[in-house]
Amino acid sequence: MGNSSFIQRRWKLLLNLVTIVALIILVYAVRHQLDVTIRNFSKVDILILLLIIPIEWVNYHAQAKLYQGLFTLVGSSLDYRFLFRAALELNFVNNIFPSGGVSGISYFGVRMRNKQLTGGRATLVHIMKLVLFFVSFELILIVGLLCLVLAGHISNFVVLIAASLSTILVIGTFAFVMIIGHERRIQATFAFLTRVLNRLVRLVLPRYPEAINIVRARTTVEELHRNYKMIESRYRDLKVPFVWALVANTSEIGAVYLVYIAFGHWVNPGAVILAYGIANFAGLVSVLPGGVGIYEALMTAVLAATGVRAALSLPVTIMYRVVNMLVQLPPGYVFYHRTLHRSENRAHD
Repeated sequence: MGNSSFIQRRWKLLLNLVTIVALIILVYAVRHQLDVTIRNFSKVDILILLLIIPIEWVNYHAQAKLYQGLFTLVGSSLDYRFLFRAALELNFVNNIFPSGGVSGISYFGVRMRNKQLTGGRATLVHIMKLVLFFVSFELILIVGLLCLVLAGHISNFVVLIAASLSTILVIGTFAFVMIIGHERRIQATFAFLTRVLNRLVRLVLPRYPEAINIVRARTTVEELHRNYKMIESRYRDLKVPFVWALVANTSEIGAVYLVYIAFGHWVNPGAVILAYGIANFAGLVSVLPGGVGIYEALMTAVLAATGVRAALSLPVTIMYRVVNMLVQLPPGYVFYHRTLHRSENRAHD
């Protein structure tokens, strides 16, 4: 028991050190952006810019309500304040530990154990949240394309970008439903992924022939399938969570657009919607914290293709990114650190 407690303390210390290092890397990565942001403060209406704070509150409120609705569908009732804090922590983890969202899914599963929820149920709820985000964004993207068509800013390149993004979202959602909705398919898929990951780990760490326990993974997959079937049987009740996903997406896009207004420009909202979608999708695979570099470059490139000058879109994008991080990451870190501290105290007890 004492040895287990010692290992847990060492693990918490290591995680805290890794977090601090990741934060330092993030600050270093955005040092030039901070400089640009400071120089551009004289060009913006600060009062309008501060409206990002209530808009982000709406975003996290929508995420908490979305999680609450999905957990209710699988038979769990969770406190709104707890889910609001968990959403902030999750954003912090996804920004600091970039891994295509995998670190966030893993953390969410661990976080929900405090509420006596299994990892399989928490993982499914988080994945369903992402699916609803993707599907709701499809509707927003249609509105964005209509705005571009009406303004005459629709070129073949813009159509290609929008069609590619829509195709990826539709195929990804369809593949998820086809796999998780069929027990054999989901077992075969996860068995294949488990074997591949174990082989990759063995190449780096030969001492660990089975980094992922196949029996445990199979149990988790079975639970994922059972909980998905519960949601599928009550698919009509997904309407409310879908609306909250729509609100969350719309509020985040609204935060980007707000920065343009703060700069004194009312650009075509369709351009912002399309650029936001592409940048966020590509940012998932970035190896740098927060998708620094890829996000800004893609936002600027897509906006330029829709007629928004890079001289405007680049400082606006940087301003949005820096201010957004300043609003979201500090409270996310505080809640994240408190969670680790409470876990450490329970380990001592």
